[in-house]
Amino acid sequence: MNPLDLYKANKSIFLRSIDDPAIARQYTEHKAHTTVARFSPSGFYVASGDVTGLVRVWDCVGEGHTKGEYSIVNGRINDLAWDGDSQRIIAVGDGKQRYGHCITWDSGNTVGEIYGHTQQINSVSIRQQRPLRAAAAGDDKNLVFYHGAPFKFNTGIRDKHTNYIYGVGFSPDGSTLVSVGADRRIWLYDGKTGEPRGQIGEGEHKGSIFSVSWSKDSRKFVTASADKTVKVWDVEAGKVSQTWYIGGEGSTDVNDQQVGVVWPPGRSDNLLISLSLGGNLNYLAEGTPEPRQVIQGHQKNITSLTQSHHGSDNGTLWAGSFDGRVCSWDVPTGTAAEVDGESHSAYIAGLAPMQEGNGRIYSVAWDDTIRSMDVGTKTYTGSSSKLSGQPKGIAAAAAVLVGTSESVEIYKDGQKIGDFKSKFPITTVAAHGNTAAIGGDDSTVQICEISGATLIPKTDIKASRNPVSALAFSPNGSLLAVGDSRGRVLVYNVADATLVTDRWTAHTSRITSIAWNENGTHVVSGALDTNIFVWNLANPGEWLQATNAHKEGVNGVAWVSGSKIASAGADAAVKLWKVEGLE
Repeated sequence: MNPLDLYKANKSIFLRSIDDPAIARQYTEHKAHTTVARFSPSGFYVASGDVTGLVRVWDCVGEGHTKGEYSIVNGRINDLAWDGDSQRIIAVGDGKQRYGHCITWDSGNTVGEIYGHTQQINSVSIRQQRPLRAAAAGDDKNLVFYHGAPFKFNTGIRDKHTNYIYGVGFSPDGSTLVSVGADRRIWLYDGKTGEPRGQIGEGEHKGSIFSVSWSKDSRKFVTASADKTVKVWDVEAGKVSQTWYIGGEGSTDVNDQQVGVVWPPGRSDNLLISLSLGGNLNYLAEGTPEPRQVIQGHQKNITSLTQSHHGSDNGTLWAGSFDGRVCSWDVPTGTAAEVDGESHSAYIAGLAPMQEGNGRIYSVAWDDTIRSMDVGTKTYTGSSSKLSGQPKGIAAAAAVLVGTSESVEIYKDGQKIGDFKSKFPITTVAAHGNTAAIGGDDSTVQICEISGATLIPKTDIKASRNPVSALAFSPNGSLLAVGDSRGRVLVYNVADATLVTDRWTAHTSRITSIAWNENGTHVVSGALDTNIFVWNLANPGEWLQATNAHKEGVNGVAWVSGSKIASAGADAAVKLWKVEGLE
């Protein structure tokens, strides 16, 4: 099995291959936002915690099923640690009656009490050798040393740190314990007795130290700091042996702050992985001054998805998220790159590529602006334009159309050239060639001709009794798929507004996105019910279903090629699916 990286996102935990980041698995059984996850030393299980104080233990080798669920504290779980036998777990956090607890992973039986703290605990570590020892530290600036098992209070060390302690860790050989914190201090202790050995590196870090991790030979450890650096320390010398300046030396971008770091065990290439505040994973190799690789992606709900090369395996997907970030995704490799330049500051409400292929993708967001991106350079171009209201959707064909609640604004080459006042509240828009479709809150779909700086109404379709929520023209523009707020997908002939099918009713909540395959024979739809359906136009009673495709809702679908579709959702993930029976 490839070495795996483990991280949290929203209410999910992701297992991701270090060597091939496109390979990932998702654990979705937490009902609240997750906060921490740790592999057992055996590698067979993962323990993960969430903001409600629950710890779940699950199988990460087999089917990923939950093996145990335990309530630890009445608040957020901040950290947890396994013992060397993969039998016991100490979980710590912010609670009312207690700040941590020690349990057996398979039964939840108590095997020690975590006492000695007066405020939330931020970090915990267990010595992997016998005699068992544990250390925990937090906002009370107190490092508590425990003997076990069962674990019980032994020593409280209060005078070494002058601010919050964010990280503690025993070396793999059990000889040394290290603690780091907001006071920028690094303290070393005897791993067996807890006796302080001394402070190292005073003045090296210029910001809070958020995380620490040991090398497998126990001779070095690495720290991550708010000063945007990652530093490797030689324990015996007590000095820095290498520093990485993430974002470049002198970076002023707060997103370059380093909030986590891990030295993955069992690797021969001495790779380290650090986490930036902005969400990037930085692959760092000793002896190399720059990151070997930077893994980017979304940290918040993905709210919009499109593609710039329809029907090509070598195409690029574009996804926008709740925080205003837009990323491009290379389909063959699964890698993402954040679009450079001045970005949106709020929820991305729509993305649309120009159909004639001028190398532009347009985006609208709840900062009430429209922007354009260059496909080749993956960079925002020019300045933004202010919209008259909050955008409901965007479409691009002969012109760029932006739907707001009262009108459709028409743009050409980034400049507004006109608008069209609707007779109903607008919910979404679509376009193909010189034809536009406007979806309404009153269930109406209005077909219009795009004529210069305005739209000319042609036909009204009373699609259903429910507000229209998604529209998509077939590749040749002859058909229009309509999704509504109750989960129905209907297809109409554009020329005469006749109904082609109304049998696609398997969704149970609002349709968020619809896409056609390149032949116009199949439609894929995503909805807030978390499901994806692939529909067959020739046989409307035949469909394929992906249940629970995205935790808490599917927000975007795209047809990548003959048998591949892409989806994105509230779990901040982009997924690629193969449709059986289609090539």
